[in-house]
Amino acid sequence: MQFKTLVRQEHLNQHGNLFGGYMLLWVDEFAYLAAIEDYPCVRFVTRAMEAASFTQSVKLGAVLTFNVIRKKTGNTSVTYDVDVTARDVSSRESYPAFRTSVTLCSITTDGKKCPLPKLG
Repeated sequence: MQFKTLVRQEHLNQHGNLFGGYMLLWVDEFAYLAAIEDYPCVRFVTRAMEAASFTQSVKLGAVLTFNVIRKKTGNTSVTYDVDVTARDVSSRESYPAFRTSVTLCSITTDGKKCPLPKLG
């Protein structure tokens, strides 16, 4: 799945670059959205995020593209690779900005792990 967002003024740190916390928020949110698209009506919580790799700084006005690919499915969890590219508004060239994997766990209403339904 692919998601996009725009880097706005409120997303910048004191150096004028994208604040890493926003990137992590979007990655977590878009991995969750991919999971509920794949598994409708399943309750998920984020279980883990692999080592986050910020590969290049991102400036104001950049369009971020989040490519979210299901990597692995377990009994109670699913892992997505998230690759983020950035494109500055003044350029047609995209460049890699961030990469990680996010694991989400299926839970019951009382917070206990439960098996994922089979994809059909």
